[in-house]
Amino acid sequence: MSGGVLMVCTANLCRSPVAQALLASRMPGVAVASAGVRAPAGRGADALAVQLMAKRGLDLSTHVTTPLAERHVRGAALILTMTHEQRDALLRKWPDAQPKVRRLGEAGGFDVVDPYRRNPFIFELAIAQIEQGLTDWRHAIGELRG
Repeated sequence: MSGGVLMVCTANLCRSPVAQALLASRMPGVAVASAGVRAPAGRGADALAVQLMAKRGLDLSTHVTTPLAERHVRGAALILTMTHEQRDALLRKWPDAQPKVRRLGEAGGFDVVDPYRRNPFIFELAIAQIEQGLTDWRHAIGELRG
């Protein structure tokens, strides 16, 4: 990815793939990827995330978890993390990325709740928070269209 948006969460199983799919569906001209600060390599998305996104017409069934790497950080124009902790972990490793690293819920003053191994209500809450964050960032993201 060069010049697009990188969505970052912890394991790249739930939040960041959901954010990636939602953004890609809303703004097809924007390059978008996802990764996790502590992601296990090569796992599929969480089954409940796959199910809930399928109800929205979005397919996460082919998602493969990706550990965050320098190439992702350098290649992105904007990096949106789900939490303060993820932002801080990323910046500890790549401090030069600070100008382009933000929290998805920054404007709304929230961290996106972690739905991993939790009930559908918490997943729906996380999805709603992601949707709100994407709405808040729509103008900045729209400027990245290629």
